Amino acid sequence: MAFIPENNQKKGLGRRIWEQKPFLIMMLPGFLYYIVYKYAPIIMGVMTSVVDYNIRKGLFASKLLNPWYKNYQFFFHSPYFSQLLSNTLLISLAKMMIGMPLAVLLAVFLFECKNLKVRRAVQTITYMPNFLSWVVIYGMCFGLLSESNGLVNGIIRSVTGSSVPFFTSPGIFRGLVIGSDIWKTTGWSAIIYMAAISGIDPCLYEAACIDGAGRVRSIIHVTIPCIMPVVVISLILRCGSILDAGFDQIFVMYNPAVRSTVDIIDTWVYRTGLEQLNISLSSAVGLFKSFVSMLLVVFVNTLARRWGGAIW
Repeated sequence: MAFIPENNQKKGLGRRIWEQKPFLIMMLPGFLYYIVYKYAPIIMGVMTSVVDYNIRKGLFASKLLNPWYKNYQFFFHSPYFSQLLSNTLLISLAKMMIGMPLAVLLAVFLFECKNLKVRRAVQTITYMPNFLSWVVIYGMCFGLLSESNGLVNGIIRSVTGSSVPFFTSPGIFRGLVIGSDIWKTTGWSAIIYMAAISGIDPCLYEAACIDGAGRVRSIIHVTIPCIMPVVVISLILRCGSILDAGFDQIFVMYNPAVRSTVDIIDTWVYRTGLEQLNISLSSAVGLFKSFVSMLLVVFVNTLARRWGGAIW
């Protein structure tokens, strides 16, 4: 039997941990951050959702609900559940399915634009709305689309003799919500795809040019396939927040006349859970959203594995 030196023998777990002590100490602040601000709220949220939470008594003195799933049952059997879920999914999917292709097209346009001044001007104009709050954007939309004195409605009224109720017509208002979000976020999202396009090997474009491909065919056969992993990762990340649908935007812009078409889960939780101080119900709905988002991320990532774009 060959002799194995003692220092080459397998070390125990405690010895290996002790040898990595400096690195573990470096990891400690980040580890504590995730424990305190990420994992602990999950545990507290689960506990809050199954008790009749009382602010004065606190979480541990609150009584356990009978049955414990009462809040979930209340939300699922609410007459507004199907409407809230459909509105949330429709608005969120529309923003994602329209906004992502437009961001990719904008990035390709900016990359193919050879005039540096035009490229910089367009890029600056398109991503500046991302820095505006929804309160400011609502004020801009109201000034343009107000039925009584809006600029756009003034032009429409001078031509047709009637105005368009942008803020009180449910169908039109939903389109306004989706369109304003796309206008606000497309330019900023295009920066990610611009960075991905900039990282493509120029030799691929040279090879395509030698093969007789023009600019359009180079975009189709080189640019788009090379940035598909980034697009897939963006899609996976967007699916993780598909049940959010933009609470800030809708809360600022909506009104009772259009509530039936733009009322989402978060706005309902704000009214029912927070205004009425039903913290337990809010926690239950938050856990439901997190669970569904997790399933969507896993599902989309499983599909992405077959395309070679998975993130794990």
